[in-house]
Amino acid sequence: MRDDQTEETLREWRENARYWGKHAATIRTMFTPLTQALIEEAEIIEGDRVLDVAGGAGEPSLTIADTVGPTGSVTYTDVAPEMVAAAKGEAQRRKLKNVVFEQCAADHLPFDSKSFDVALCRFGAMFFPDPEAGLREMLRVTKPEGVVALAVWGKAELNPFSYVITNIVGRHFEPEPADSNVPGAFRFGELGMLASILSEAGGVEVKERVVRFDIAAPISPREFWELRSETSGTLREKLATIDSTHREVIAQEVQNAVREFFPNDQMKFPANVIIVSGASGID
Repeated sequence: MRDDQTEETLREWRENARYWGKHAATIRTMFTPLTQALIEEAEIIEGDRVLDVAGGAGEPSLTIADTVGPTGSVTYTDVAPEMVAAAKGEAQRRKLKNVVFEQCAADHLPFDSKSFDVALCRFGAMFFPDPEAGLREMLRVTKPEGVVALAVWGKAELNPFSYVITNIVGRHFEPEPADSNVPGAFRFGELGMLASILSEAGGVEVKERVVRFDIAAPISPREFWELRSETSGTLREKLATIDSTHREVIAQEVQNAVREFFPNDQMKFPANVIIVSGASGID
């Protein structure tokens, strides 16, 4: 990836941090099933040392901290200092003592080789500037008998949580050219893509599986629109270019379109996610 693209991605995530912090509790609830799937995939148990790469506003680090208990530890990392601050603040609020925080990029992890029992990343690998370099680093710092586990979105058309808004916004703005080499949520939506990169990075016993679950939370269509329009940097920037009347038109169109996914006025979107895992193979 070009340096200007890397800088643009970092800028967007730094600006996203305040909104991810604002909606952290809802986001945690939404993706609890996926966090549990990652814990099961990596076979995380009490006493493990776990590395969470691109941990955003604090998840899944803070949930995993409960799993590993006081005899284990979680090392949270993120490239954006604002995200690190948000995650650290939430950990302090919850009085967690077994989580440490480090600001760093995935492809430059400041840890000794074979330091962790598990290295994982939930919804971060799609945004790595150099995915193979990032996965190579995660493999390097994981013990040979440990696990590297990654969760990424499946195909966009299988995830109405995203495509409903994308389709509506696409009617109001010029579409952006697609580029599979540019970071984006559905960059690794095809089965085999991320697994192949993990193998090329040195992973062994690489496997992948599709995880289907409901993105559920006790929020209304209006609250859903607020969450999505604030936490998506791309959408937030597009909306900033139009007047408030036009923004409200889009908001109403989205809320009307998603009502089928809000039984009893509470969110419930079917989700399709790919989990890829492997071992370092380095002894």
